[in-house]
Amino acid sequence: MNITVVGGTGYAGAAIVAEAARRGHQVTALSRSTPAEPVEGVRYVQGEVLTGDAVAQAVAGADVVVGALSPRGELAGHLGEAYGRVVEQAQAADARFLLVGGWSTLRTEEGGPRVVETDQVPAEFAGEAREVAALLPWLQGTPESFDWVFVSPAATYGAYNPGEPRGTYRVGGEVAIFDAEGKSEISGADFGLAVVDEAEKAAHHREQINVAY
Repeated sequence: MNITVVGGTGYAGAAIVAEAARRGHQVTALSRSTPAEPVEGVRYVQGEVLTGDAVAQAVAGADVVVGALSPRGELAGHLGEAYGRVVEQAQAADARFLLVGGWSTLRTEEGGPRVVETDQVPAEFAGEAREVAALLPWLQGTPESFDWVFVSPAATYGAYNPGEPRGTYRVGGEVAIFDAEGKSEISGADFGLAVVDEAEKAAHHREQINVAY
């Protein structure tokens, strides 16, 4: 299938691009800059998501669009606007949309508040967390014909903790998954594995899921 990854050279995006390409999909990666070590066979589109026609170029003809942007740099305070442009093009292409969200959008227990609604998020990350969390009700308000999945990784997911690939993972809903030791972890490679599995299998529709060991 044709898979476009918006933010395809970031930590999450690069892992998703590599996994999709490894499986033989036609992959397009959109980012502000091209990677130092491009993945063979991947089409890289360089451009801005807030201006210009790079989003339209990257998304045209896609079967699945993956959003892997972060509300940092020029996107700080403008993440919703950026994804508005991406979703508009995804809808025009009749593509499914998978959005990589944050762990703090999850609940730690059924019926409890989302982590972002508590004081558990460090102050330096609270603004980013709220900006990402706002995308979930926004997606829920899109037309029923638009197929999306909001995919949250584990609590300790990130470039600071890449982990080792295990080739396995568990999938939960909006309540965070923890292992037997109370940890919430997933390696970069296995999160990419999970996202591409969802792209292929379309197991979830218009809902939030989370991925962890």
